[in-house]
Amino acid sequence: MWTSVFIHSLEHPAGGYKKIFESCDELAEPIPAHVSGKIPAWLTGSLLRVGPGLFEIGDEPFYHIFDGQALIHKFDLKDGHVTYYRRFIRTDAYVRAMTEKRIVITEFGTAAYPDPCKNIFSRFFTYFQGIEVTDNCLVNIYPIGEDFYACTETNYITKVDPDTLETIKKVDLCNYLSVNGVTAHPHTEPDGTVYNIGNCFGKNMSLAYNIVKIPPPQDGWYIAFFGMTENYFVFVETPVKINLLKFLTYWSIRGTNYMDCFESNDKMGTWFHLATKNPGEYIDHKFRTSAFNLFHHINCYEDQGFIVVDLCTWKGHDFVYNYLYLANVRQNWEEVKKAAMRAPQPEVRRYVLPLDIHREEQGKNLVSLPYTTATAVMCSDGSVWLEPEVLFSGPRQAFEFPQINYKKYCGKNYTFAYGLGLNHFVPDRICKLNVKSKETWIWQEPDAYPSEPLFVQSPDAKDEDDGVLMSIVVKPGVTQRPAFLLILNATDLTEIARAEVDVMIPVTLHGMYKP
Repeated sequence: MWTSVFIHSLEHPAGGYKKIFESCDELAEPIPAHVSGKIPAWLTGSLLRVGPGLFEIGDEPFYHIFDGQALIHKFDLKDGHVTYYRRFIRTDAYVRAMTEKRIVITEFGTAAYPDPCKNIFSRFFTYFQGIEVTDNCLVNIYPIGEDFYACTETNYITKVDPDTLETIKKVDLCNYLSVNGVTAHPHTEPDGTVYNIGNCFGKNMSLAYNIVKIPPPQDGWYIAFFGMTENYFVFVETPVKINLLKFLTYWSIRGTNYMDCFESNDKMGTWFHLATKNPGEYIDHKFRTSAFNLFHHINCYEDQGFIVVDLCTWKGHDFVYNYLYLANVRQNWEEVKKAAMRAPQPEVRRYVLPLDIHREEQGKNLVSLPYTTATAVMCSDGSVWLEPEVLFSGPRQAFEFPQINYKKYCGKNYTFAYGLGLNHFVPDRICKLNVKSKETWIWQEPDAYPSEPLFVQSPDAKDEDDGVLMSIVVKPGVTQRPAFLLILNATDLTEIARAEVDVMIPVTLHGMYKP
C-alpha cells in the first residue's frame, strides 16, 4: 500500500495490543512455521530479536515496558523452510528472581525490595548496601568479532550463542572501559570497527560522555543512539537528565528505581555536540534548538561543509518514558488515546549543522544546501540556533525504531528510511519514508501488531532499496497461528511471504539478521 501521509489511522477497540505485554513460556525446542508465499532463495540465516518476555515474578509485577525479563527470539530460514525458537537469557536478574520467586534486582521502573523472610536487622543492612545495577539485557543484540552479546544500557552485556540461544557469560564493561554504562545501539564501520558512546561521572556531580572504539574484525549493522558520519560523531543532548545525587543516594532508599532519578529541565532546550573521529577531538561549536526527546537517530551525513542529521524526535521536555508504564499501554483503547494526547508529540526532523562558522554572520541563515528548509542562525552569544525541516508529522502517529540500508548508506547521503508506526504508542504499521520527497509507504492489517522492520539487502542489489524487510507480527484475535515472521519487498512494502507459528510472541525491541 502506498500513501503520501498516514491518513487512515486504525482504531483498536478490541484491545488486542494488550497481548504483546503478557508473559510467555520459553520453548524446549524449535517449532516449525507454516510458510505462505515464497521466501527468496538467498534469504538463509537467522532473525534474532530480544525483548521482555516475563512481566511478573509470582505475585510481584513489573511496572515498565523496559522491566520485563529478557527473552531472545530466533526465526531460522533455510531452503524456504522456517523454524521459531525462544529462550530466556540467564541473567543474574532472571536466575535470582526464579530462585527466590520474587524481584531481586531493581529494574528501570520497578524497585526491588529486601527479602521479607529475612529478619529485621538483615533487611535494615540490605537497604544501605545499595541496589545492584541490573543486567537484564532486553534491548538489543549485536556481534563483537565472532561473538554475540545481548545488552541493555547499563555496564553489563551478556554473551549468548546465536544458534542454541544458550547464555554463555556476563561481561562487566567497567573492567575494560572507563564508563558506567553504554548505549544499546553501537555503530559499525565497513572495516568492522565498532563505536559506542558511554557515560561516566564527571566533575561537580555531572555526567561526562566517552566515545568507545572497539577495533576490527567485527561485522553487523545497527541503528544508533548517536550519529556517525565519515569524519564526525554527532551527539544530541536532550533536556532529560539523570540526577546524579539521586542516582548515587536513592539506591539506599526503599522503593527507588531508575525512573525516579530522571529529571527534565524545561529551560535548557536541546544541544547538538560534534567530535571528530581521527583524531578524536571535541568541536567547541554550540548548536542548540528547542526542547525535544530523542531515542533513535535515523542517519546523518556530510554534504558541502554541512552535517545533515535526521532524527525521530518527540516535541518538548516531558520525558516520553513516563507514558510507557505497562499500566498505560494495557489500558482500553480510548484510555490509551487519551494518555497519548497528553504525551509529547512525535515528529521526524532534519537538522543541518554548518561546519564553517563565522561570528560576524549573526542573524543570517548559514545553511546553503538547496534541498532542505532547515536553518542555522548565529546568535549574539556565539551559539548557533537550529530550526528543523519536518520530514514527517502526524497527530500521535510516530515513525520510530528506524532502519536504513546501513551497510551501504550509513553516514552517507541517502533516500529511504524504514520504521515502525506507532499509533498512540501502539505499534500497528510498518512504514517506509522517502526523506527527499517525503512520500511514505505503509503495510498494515487490522488488529496486527508488528515489530521494528529490519532491512536486508539482496545480494544483487543495484538500488538503495533493493532488499527485504523482516518483522515479527502478532495477531492476537486469530484462533490459530497468532504470530508470524513477515517478509516484505522493501521497494513497495508488498508482501513476499509470511511464516506463521502457533504461539503468541510478546513485544520485541531490537535485533539483527545473521546471514
